[in-house]
Amino acid sequence: MPDFGGGDPEAFRKEVREWVDANFPAELKGRPNPMMREERAKPSEAQEAWRKAVGAKGWGTPTWPSQYGGGGLGTAEARIIQQEFGRAGAYNPIGGMGVMMFGPTLLEYGTEDQKLEHIPLICRGDVQWCQGFSEPGAGSDLAALQTRAEDKGDHFLINGQKIWTSGAQYADWCFCLVRTDTSKKHEGISFVLFTMHQPGVEVRPIKLIAGSSPFCETFFTDVRADKKNLVGPLNGGWTIAKRLLQHERGGLSGAGGGGMGGRSLVDLAREYVGVDAQGRIADPDLRTRVVQHEIEGRSFQQTALRAMLESKGNSGPSAATSIMKNAGTSWMQLRHELTLEIMGHQGLGWEGDAFKPEELGAVRGWLGGKAFTIYGGSQEVQSNIISKRILGLPDLTQHN
Repeated sequence: MPDFGGGDPEAFRKEVREWVDANFPAELKGRPNPMMREERAKPSEAQEAWRKAVGAKGWGTPTWPSQYGGGGLGTAEARIIQQEFGRAGAYNPIGGMGVMMFGPTLLEYGTEDQKLEHIPLICRGDVQWCQGFSEPGAGSDLAALQTRAEDKGDHFLINGQKIWTSGAQYADWCFCLVRTDTSKKHEGISFVLFTMHQPGVEVRPIKLIAGSSPFCETFFTDVRADKKNLVGPLNGGWTIAKRLLQHERGGLSGAGGGGMGGRSLVDLAREYVGVDAQGRIADPDLRTRVVQHEIEGRSFQQTALRAMLESKGNSGPSAATSIMKNAGTSWMQLRHELTLEIMGHQGLGWEGDAFKPEELGAVRGWLGGKAFTIYGGSQEVQSNIISKRILGLPDLTQHN
């Protein structure tokens, strides 16, 4: 879709700015997106009002087709919306796995009925999704999964276990890989959808070193998935899963616009470290490293935007998302480390009134951030994809 349809970008920016100023609750300014928190409290009236306003406008998913509840806009318009949200100290309240991974995949592989049923709910933020992929015996070798789906005519009965199921305790629906043919490995996997609010679904949160975690174990005992919620052909789920994982890597890298959020490192350093007579960060070594990190962040954002634009011309994301995932997650880990260094002992607070909210999150974010280079496909797995699919290097594992 051509950006602006031949219209005026500045006129559109004015429209967005006026709408945000009129609809964004002032009490939420500068506050983090509650969807990004590992432990989610019941949303406030202001948070709900903001979600409903953005969802009704379609601006939470601005480039998705308008017939399914998206904004129907071009990438340049989406960029303006993101910039104006940032200017106002606002967050995009429409997110999660439905936006980052499942929605784009369903738009490509789903039937018209499936899109009409599920995409509008994602665009409005009315439902939350979780991902049923990894299993205790199927991590990096995902195709080794054993969760079974037995054909019962008009539905499947699913039995098995998944692990690292992020947000399962909050999810309404699950997109899940199941084995429908035991005689083949990759060609025996199907992609099905089912509601989490049914008998036979058991969720057990996993607490990690940061004190909380989005991760869960999930157990399925005779869980029902209607045949209408089989995405793609029977035993054709592996192709769909690979495309979804490309979307996931793009989202985890920050290419989807999520980024780190919060205050800039420059502002934090000015407050905690102080400034010199020229108004610069007082510590010259720290100043150099913070500036370098800012430069790398802006370069990454521009590269991510270019990759996003190229993916539209290529009918979807490519193996380049592995580059962005590795670069983006490493950048975010370094940001956490610099944040702790800047805050000093105030960044080590775990709880208590002696610490500001952003200080209480610093060390937890640093600890939780250690998982960035593991989940969504480890750094090593992404490096293998880059070497084989982008650089064309030989697969040495085949010669050992």
